[in-house]
Amino acid sequence: MNTMNRRSFLKNTSWSFLGLAVSGSLLSACQRGTAAGKKIMPSASNLKYFWGDLHNHCNITYGHGDMRSAFEAAKGQLDFVSVTPHAMWPDIPGADDPRLKWVIDYHTGAFKRLREGGYEKYVAMTNEYNKEGEFLAFVGYEAHSMEHGDHVALNYDLDAPLVECTSIEDWKQKARGHKVFITPHHMGYQTGYRGYNWNFFTEGDQTPFVEMYSRHGLAESDQGDYNYLHDMGPRQWEGTIQCGLEQGKKFGIMGSTDQHAGYPGSYGDGRIGVLAESLTRDKIWDAMKNRHVCCATGDKINIDFRLNDAFPGDVVRGNSRRIYLNVEGGSCIDYIDIVKNRKCIARLSGPLLPEMPEGDMVRCKVKIDFGWNREEQYVHWQGKLSISKGTINAVEPCFRGAAFTSPQPGEPEFETKVNRIVSVTNKDTELDMYSSKNPNTTTPAMQAVILDVTMPKDGMITAEFNGKKFEHSLGELLEGSRSHFMIGWLSEAILFNRAMPESCFMVEHYMEDTEPERDTDYYYIRVRQRDQQWAWSSPIWVERT
Repeated sequence: MNTMNRRSFLKNTSWSFLGLAVSGSLLSACQRGTAAGKKIMPSASNLKYFWGDLHNHCNITYGHGDMRSAFEAAKGQLDFVSVTPHAMWPDIPGADDPRLKWVIDYHTGAFKRLREGGYEKYVAMTNEYNKEGEFLAFVGYEAHSMEHGDHVALNYDLDAPLVECTSIEDWKQKARGHKVFITPHHMGYQTGYRGYNWNFFTEGDQTPFVEMYSRHGLAESDQGDYNYLHDMGPRQWEGTIQCGLEQGKKFGIMGSTDQHAGYPGSYGDGRIGVLAESLTRDKIWDAMKNRHVCCATGDKINIDFRLNDAFPGDVVRGNSRRIYLNVEGGSCIDYIDIVKNRKCIARLSGPLLPEMPEGDMVRCKVKIDFGWNREEQYVHWQGKLSISKGTINAVEPCFRGAAFTSPQPGEPEFETKVNRIVSVTNKDTELDMYSSKNPNTTTPAMQAVILDVTMPKDGMITAEFNGKKFEHSLGELLEGSRSHFMIGWLSEAILFNRAMPESCFMVEHYMEDTEPERDTDYYYIRVRQRDQQWAWSSPIWVERT
């Protein structure tokens, strides 16, 4: 077994480890097949993550942006999508409240349009974009509920009908025997006001996962990042994920954008990762049914989390729990938490600043952002990124849609600007993007890509856009970020972010927990990057023997 010991690993990478009542080691490599390797390493797996957005909106009901543009935006950075119309609100309130008249009108008007030809148009376009093995499209639609919380019905069948319901529970009854997932979202609003009520949770194939994160905020707990700021009200404990887990509920954890500007997968707004063998309808559906899902805010952070060879979403038995973790982030990892029964039993902290890698030829991830300025008009970015030496391994899009969550009176007509990676070779990538000014000092509107490169430190990374050219060596970017205004101060700008070597975005960890606390304990992983992008695994449940 070729394993770097803990002291050597910490010295060379600046990672640190805090564990409570556990034993463990940080790994750099471990050979399968050896006696020690068989203990530490899980069985080989042919599963990989595929990424999608199963809850987002355009102007097919209420929202902004054309439906075809929404599908095109999804194809640009996702593996699968459901572009989601709003369909019904059985217990809509406010008939006698003049404050709510406009809200009622835009909802009921949208529901009517969907039933007057909109749904047929939507189903036809979903079928048009569905390409087995290339890009999957699913039929889904949303129902609001004051009592039960909002839910999305996701259908396996591409000709699924629009099912009317008198409540979410009625909807569930009508869905029995059909291949339909009914998923709650924005869980943490006040119960009775479209927040989730765990008393109505249906464990099993019908609701295998819940939506923990979207533009509404994060419902892991009533604390932490991404508070609820929408006019629907504050975040509270009763509907949150940890509240449900503490009640003994079993469910997978996912994210989707709930974006209302026709941009599925909008970077930073939420995504679902599905751990499956291949991008086929049956494999993706079965993986979702088995809770083999994860939640990410934006970056496609790959979390290989095993417990006694079980995958996230599984239930296993055993008092000795061998925990294996292998994470690849999109940028520098701030920390990784191993959560057991609401407690953090181990934290792996990444470096405050990435360590300069040894040697000349190195693998790094370099994110390049395009945006800023103070003008109302879009900036159209056309050009390419290139490297002088080495190889571009991959180009990861980080494309955002406009910052709409729900319509407001008097808003103008809106056209979705679809960003595209036009081409990729091992030396360059051509991009066609649109950025707008950041709407405030806390909401980003930049477009970006992440270059995954293997190249020498003296190799140059060049950006040629809109008649301007800027370049920096990889060595310069390993020392820190570099930015450039396109015209001058207060104009649009390009940011070459600090280059991130493998030592700061990849880590492998093994530990053992031999102390069962409950008849059934649950474990899950959460990863935070220094750029505020997050990811969470679904839990693994372990029964005491």
